[in-house]
Amino acid sequence: MKILIVDDHILFQEGLTGLINGQPDLTVVGSAASVKEAVTKACLLAPDVILMDFSLPDGTGLDATREILAKRPSTSIVFLTVSEDDDRLFEAIRFGAKGYLVKDIPGSQLLNYIRGLKHGEAAISPKLTAHILKEFAHTSARQEPPPEVVSQLTPRQREVLRELRTGATNRQIAATLSLSEQTVKNYVSHILTRLDLANRHEAAEFARRYDI
Repeated sequence: MKILIVDDHILFQEGLTGLINGQPDLTVVGSAASVKEAVTKACLLAPDVILMDFSLPDGTGLDATREILAKRPSTSIVFLTVSEDDDRLFEAIRFGAKGYLVKDIPGSQLLNYIRGLKHGEAAISPKLTAHILKEFAHTSARQEPPPEVVSQLTPRQREVLRELRTGATNRQIAATLSLSEQTVKNYVSHILTRLDLANRHEAAEFARRYDI
């Protein structure tokens, strides 16, 4: 299996490359340190698997995932990040990622997850899988908010909600709407409270469901 590593920490890239290239069935074909470089190399090198960091200098792993899968939909993208944040996990899966792992995972487990992708298995640890199941049960049990509740949102809150629908981060929303990142966080919090939603993942689903 051919693997592309996307991470802006060179030392981490080198360590991961050494681990993977020591396997007879796995080969690192390249590395990238930005969204732009990741998209370019994904098209040029045609990797089977991309190990993707979430935070990159010119955007996020979500930005790279969206562009790469639009060009190479068969690529298996696995987020390898320091954060167990639920919102990031759900966003990664919604954008088409085949896995989400934290960087403190033992090397042997990471290799097993990579190999499992070839057989259609998701590269998600049992702990994070439990988060997904819990969220699914919570969402299924939650009473659907009536669409007319949207009329209770201010015009600016609706703008933020539309940005959440695209999967944009708070920083990206702030740049798009010319707001501070803290102001965006406040808007998101008010939207979740007003719509009785648990997180930005549910807010994005709500916005898509009612075409906001």
